Amino acid sequence: MLPDSERRRWLLEPFESVGPLRFGMRSEEVTAALGGIVRNPQRHTRVALSPDRYGTVKGECWGLGLTFHYGLEERLRGIPADALKGPQIYADGVALAGRVPADLEQWIVDRSGIREPFSELFYANLGEPGSRSLGVVIGVQRAGDCLLTRPVFLPAGAMDAPVSFLPPEAWASH
Repeated sequence: MLPDSERRRWLLEPFESVGPLRFGMRSEEVTAALGGIVRNPQRHTRVALSPDRYGTVKGECWGLGLTFHYGLEERLRGIPADALKGPQIYADGVALAGRVPADLEQWIVDRSGIREPFSELFYANLGEPGSRSLGVVIGVQRAGDCLLTRPVFLPAGAMDAPVSFLPPEAWASH
């Protein structure tokens, strides 16, 4: 696992951007945005969403520990960040990747206490906490005998049904 001191530091602008990446970017725009940061910024594969849908494009930047999910219109709609080697992404001054899941869940619970009731905290998949105001689901990833946070960032349009917004593999812990 990369220590925070060796990770890139990015800011989350809820529903807008994660570091240099903006929701709605085309694949080539993502590649251009990452081109000055890493070599080989992206490789692509097609992913089937379900038998009644056409599918999406998945991009991966192993050098940064990021995965990109593009919708049917091939615009960026989801960004999972690897817990072990992804950039450290900050929201309200709090680091979201590679953390103890219970600590980050408590932070989201505490944030929900100062917001409109039922507008902040939600749980996805198998109890992964999410923040409606930040557009993030805090997934987990195994690191030896430990679990660490693996945030999945989403645009505003995903907040009504975050889990069905991306293909199942976006939620799989690695």
